[in-house]
Amino acid sequence: MKEILTLLKEGNKPSLLAAIVNTVIAILKAIAFFLTGNVAMFAEMLHSLGDAANQFFVYIGSALSKKAPTPRFPNGFGRIVNLVCLGAVIIVAIMSYEAIIGGWHHILNPVESSGLILNLSVLGIAIILEFTVLFKAGKEILHEAGIQQGGLAPLTTSFKNLNKAKPATKLVFMEDLVATLGGILAFIAVLLAHFFELLVAEGIASILIGLMMFYVVGKIFLENARGAIGETDEEMLNHIAHLVADDPDVIDIQRVEVIKEGEFLHVEVIAEVDPSHTVAYVDDVSDRLKELILKQKGVRDVLISFDEDDGISSTWKKDLSPDTGKPSSPKLPK
Repeated sequence: MKEILTLLKEGNKPSLLAAIVNTVIAILKAIAFFLTGNVAMFAEMLHSLGDAANQFFVYIGSALSKKAPTPRFPNGFGRIVNLVCLGAVIIVAIMSYEAIIGGWHHILNPVESSGLILNLSVLGIAIILEFTVLFKAGKEILHEAGIQQGGLAPLTTSFKNLNKAKPATKLVFMEDLVATLGGILAFIAVLLAHFFELLVAEGIASILIGLMMFYVVGKIFLENARGAIGETDEEMLNHIAHLVADDPDVIDIQRVEVIKEGEFLHVEVIAEVDPSHTVAYVDDVSDRLKELILKQKGVRDVLISFDEDDGISSTWKKDLSPDTGKPSSPKLPK
């Protein structure tokens, strides 16, 4: 029990905040829907319920993914967060379908809803709360990307750095972006239905909200499916290859792998060294490289192997620059 509580403290904070906020919003929207029968509010209620449920799951998954490796699971639990995200999108997909079906029925058989002030008040509160969570998730994305910017950067620069964010943070950001836009659509639909008697506007808004939710489902599913299988982090692979190649005792590099496992990176390196070195000397080189690589952002474990120099320059070879005679950057395989 103590271990579980410790792990939960390390869970993804944006997903926990989003789960709590969406639970409150879902309750408010449910009350408004049952009192007014507004179909756009129905879609928003389903959206918030789906978001709250999967964000709770994602928070728990992100916490469990930090559990240390065990003899039975020596590779650790990093990919649990990807598996949980895959399960979470199923909930969103079901809610998306219900929102679209509900909107379509309303277009075919439009019914006027009541409670204008109640609907607008609940939607207004929901938009503000969703926007607050979206802004905080954007700040977390910038933090995870190592960017320090103020102002509106969490809403602008964060889009360019989504790929650098943790799976859980990315899911929260995308879901709350859709939730904020969905709330605005529902708000506009309620106004159009009341003041211009465009009753189908609420049904159209419900369908649009459902379609936006499906977009999130598709994007999150594909990204976490790659993560669950094991995807190479190309940027870190190039960075770590340069670090290893710059070591004076490394003659050549046979192979470098940098695999994403949830929020962490698993690194494997096979380097070639001078065969005249003693085992103790090579062991010192290994320790030095491990310490250097483990300092890189997101790297959790490193496996370094050595082989004697075979005299064949691979694509990883540190070539001498013809101008300076100094080692140039390694030529990385495409």
